[in-house]
Amino acid sequence: MTATLASPTRHQAPEPVTVNRKKKTDSRAALGFLTPSAVGMTLFILLPTLLAIATSFFNWPTYGDVTFAGLDNYAGLFAEGSQFPAALLNTVLFTIIVVPLNLVLTIATAFWVATSRFSKLYRVLFFLPVVTPTVATAVIWKLIYQPNGILDSTLQSLFGIHMPNLLGDSSTAMLAVVVVILWQGFGYNMLIFSAAIDQLPQDVLDASMLDGAAGLTSLLRIKLPLLTPAIFFASTVTMISAFQMFSEPFVLTAGGPGTSTVTVVMNVYQTAFQGGELGAAAAPAIILFALILVVTMIQWLGQKKWVHYDQ
Repeated sequence: MTATLASPTRHQAPEPVTVNRKKKTDSRAALGFLTPSAVGMTLFILLPTLLAIATSFFNWPTYGDVTFAGLDNYAGLFAEGSQFPAALLNTVLFTIIVVPLNLVLTIATAFWVATSRFSKLYRVLFFLPVVTPTVATAVIWKLIYQPNGILDSTLQSLFGIHMPNLLGDSSTAMLAVVVVILWQGFGYNMLIFSAAIDQLPQDVLDASMLDGAAGLTSLLRIKLPLLTPAIFFASTVTMISAFQMFSEPFVLTAGGPGTSTVTVVMNVYQTAFQGGELGAAAAPAIILFALILVVTMIQWLGQKKWVHYDQ
């Protein structure tokens, strides 16, 4: 009598239940962390933007009946007597002047600070204007600029030179405001570039020195390409801030002389809160929003050609 031995059966490997549960747990945790930001963005950014777009198509006085206006508010921006064309031109000019000057000055200062033994002290001093209230800064600079002010009195006592009214002349008012804006926002980008310089890979710098790269060659071909991510970030943030310029020209010149320093945001403020026309104020705000969006998209798409993330 022979006994038949049963062949051992292979047990199937258990399904990766643990991995699936971990993925679900991670997804729920990520959703929990993202929900507050998503709710806040929806309530305070997305929803107000949609409401502003809708408002721009209505005649919406502060007090009175609301009526549908179609594209009349947008057409009125370019009608005779409108300040919007001048405000748009000034805003673009401010941005074209402020952004390159800010980047050049802050990068140069950051390299100087990085080589100084008092770098920490300089970083604190340069960053102080950033945390100073903008209105207070503008008021102080207005006292400096005005006739018989600090600057005028100093030049008269030392050199006998009488300063012109920089804020009262349309040919100098914009440049005077630009100086204040550069001084106010100088420390922010300087701190970004200073931190980026400290993080430059030392092995790359040492290798470039062995290859003979030094001085201006090292700066242009090695250090600046390594700083392009920081330059891209700083240029984008500075550009958006320049397009939204309001406090400095409003306090210093109130948009004058004439319309030489009026900006789009100032035009929105005057139309909404001084003129009482919310619909007419929403139209330039939407145009500015679209302009910032387009320029930012162009910068974002163009970064692939000049921003180097691999170190």
